[in-house]
Amino acid sequence: MPELILNGEYKSELTLRETERAIKMIKDFFQVNLSRELSLQRVSAPLFVRKGSGVNDDLNGVEKKAAFRIKDDDDCEAECLFSLAKWKRMVLADYDFKQGEGLYTDMNAIRPDEECLDNLHSVYVDQWDWERIISEEERNLAFLKKIVRKIYKVMKKTEKAVSRKYPKIEPMLPDKITFLHTEDLVRMYPALEPGERENEAAKKYGAVFVIGIGGVLGDGKMHDNRAPDYDDWTTPTGRGRKGLNGDIFLWHPLLKRAFEISSMGIRVDKDTLLRQLEIRNVPERKEQEWHRRLLNNEFPLSIGGGIGQSRLCMFFLRKLHVGEVHASVWPREMIKKCKEAGITLL
Repeated sequence: MPELILNGEYKSELTLRETERAIKMIKDFFQVNLSRELSLQRVSAPLFVRKGSGVNDDLNGVEKKAAFRIKDDDDCEAECLFSLAKWKRMVLADYDFKQGEGLYTDMNAIRPDEECLDNLHSVYVDQWDWERIISEEERNLAFLKKIVRKIYKVMKKTEKAVSRKYPKIEPMLPDKITFLHTEDLVRMYPALEPGERENEAAKKYGAVFVIGIGGVLGDGKMHDNRAPDYDDWTTPTGRGRKGLNGDIFLWHPLLKRAFEISSMGIRVDKDTLLRQLEIRNVPERKEQEWHRRLLNNEFPLSIGGGIGQSRLCMFFLRKLHVGEVHASVWPREMIKKCKEAGITLL
């Protein structure tokens, strides 16, 4: 079993029923304010899609998807979603959204290949997926940072609202989020691995947005992998650096580590898609339905991402385990250890 972080002095600030009420309060408050800040409309989303359509997210390209057959559709095979990264962009076009407008939705996914079930990782994933139409002139790092600041502003407002409702939970987010490129992290912490660099940066600044995830760095390595067909991680952004995407990390005081809340970025255009498919050695994907539509200029330029619902609740409610804020299936040994440590998994 992966390493489980158990703090011997940990005690939940809220009872189980208080926790359930707080979860609803956080989700309601955050999504209403996010939609206002980014001009987003809520839409309905699928739990699964037709296999081979190219719509599903492939994450790192190696994870298996939960799949099943539909008897009444010529035994069509469907697969559960990993995320809605590409689906959202298709909907922006099909629903006739305009520039400056966007959508958000509740994304619920099953990731059976998740190897690291621990305090943060679960087979069940829930997040707000959002996507917004942008112009060609907005495909730049300055605009990406502008949107990150808007999202962080909503996080700050939500934290304050939680503290007003539950005074024993005191606000801890810094006033501003710090922007660092993955090349900055290599320079700052050359002897550390990427995850360790994230930990050090989050500990130092409290909240960071790490830019440029997916491309090869100056040391010949990747900070982390990214699929080739949603985020743009190869476009130069200045000083020889590449990447119009990134992740938001907060410092979690109980886990004493970086806590990823969101992955987001400016999406690929035609040229970037073809370039990144070649880099990942999967050029055949351009024959899939979704990719053909993008190459035929049927999709708008966009920016989008996912924001972890349970992770946000876990952070704001000062929980030690994600299983305290959502129900899932856990290894029996983990359930036993958590119970002994006073952690109640839903």
